[in-house]
Amino acid sequence: MADRRGPRRLVAALVTVLAVLALTGCGARGQASDSPVANVSIAADTDGLHGVVLPNPYRVPHERLVDTAGRPFDLAAEATKPLTLVFFGYTNCPDVCQVVMATIAASLVRLDAREKAEVAMVFVTTDPVRDTPRKLHAYLDRFNPSFEGATGSLPAIVRLGRALAIPVEKGQKLASGGYDVTHGTQVLGLVPGGRAPYVWTQGTDPGALGDDIKKILADQVPDQ
Repeated sequence: MADRRGPRRLVAALVTVLAVLALTGCGARGQASDSPVANVSIAADTDGLHGVVLPNPYRVPHERLVDTAGRPFDLAAEATKPLTLVFFGYTNCPDVCQVVMATIAASLVRLDAREKAEVAMVFVTTDPVRDTPRKLHAYLDRFNPSFEGATGSLPAIVRLGRALAIPVEKGQKLASGGYDVTHGTQVLGLVPGGRAPYVWTQGTDPGALGDDIKKILADQVPDQ
């Protein structure tokens, strides 16, 4: 991306606000908690995005996962397109996950063919016991056949989430015999080099997300 660090870096150094990203539970009753996930010092809104541009991008660790075809998958290595959107969730989630995934799918419809080719989307399951590669594939096809899914060992997924300020916790047991999974509901934006400089909250609407994606691809945000 082009270097626009001058005045924006000065603003970032002089004017900061505290951003608190919340942990939301995908529960059977749609319950959510407001526990803080990450306290991020960011600049005043000078980037023109609806999401957050992190002055210190999260670093994506190398973790051994598996994609929907059963092949080895390393998010840090695979995120090679100009922008890779990442969301942590699970296929049995009755509420938030479906809404966020539908939002992402709707935002990409707003892109032209060239822009679509420059964006990837990865859904990392927070429930690897139940979310097999085959199940993930069928789930993601409902939103967009180009979406990729990733599963693996729970410790690896927890480590990956922790590095990206996405907590993953097994929730309460349900009367049906299943269980809830509590996880952060932010959408992350990764760029090549294993960095995640962009964050959107679950409430971001498709139009706002689509506009942000266009600006990022057009190099209209501060250099990260």
